[in-house]
Amino acid sequence: MYIYQIMSNSFGYIDIILLGMIAGFIILRLRSILGRKTGHESKVYPSFSEEKFNVPKKEIKPVKQNLETLEGKEKKEFLKGAEIAYETILTAFASGDTKKFKGLLTATMSNNFKSAIDARNKENMKSEFTFIGVKESSVEKYEKVKDDLFATVKFVAEVISVKKDKNNKIIEGSPDKIKFVSDVWKFTKNIKNSSPNWYLAEIVSQ
Repeated sequence: MYIYQIMSNSFGYIDIILLGMIAGFIILRLRSILGRKTGHESKVYPSFSEEKFNVPKKEIKPVKQNLETLEGKEKKEFLKGAEIAYETILTAFASGDTKKFKGLLTATMSNNFKSAIDARNKENMKSEFTFIGVKESSVEKYEKVKDDLFATVKFVAEVISVKKDKNNKIIEGSPDKIKFVSDVWKFTKNIKNSSPNWYLAEIVSQ
């Protein structure tokens, strides 16, 4: 029994030694095939994450506007600006503030508005005005004449307007009544002018 145990232990040591030799042989073979890593090997993608790629940018060429028509986005933006100008001019005229509508009128229209304000002040007339909002605006006519563009716009708005005499007596309108007003204004713009602004050139009688 004792001899059997010794022989079993011997065979166990032999197995371990054989397995160690086989493992060592495999490691040596792998090194000879793959080589050793020295730490100086180049990366598969050197500096890939840091590399800056010059992606060619498409040159955006400015879209030339067709000045013969006023449609789409240009028309929408024009009407938005026209509504703001309409409110500003009416409010400034009612208050007699000529500075506010400066830059929104042609020279002729500016003189006409100033003359009307002077005449009203001379008669000691008072104007109380509240602009509620534009209900509707539309381009009635658009044309190009040589270097000048003309756009006729119809406005329908809600306002409260009251006129009083020198004795503060109401002679027109009501401070408690909202009324609809309809105006047709003609705006102009010179295409050779560097300014993109449109100017009120005429109030069209209906």
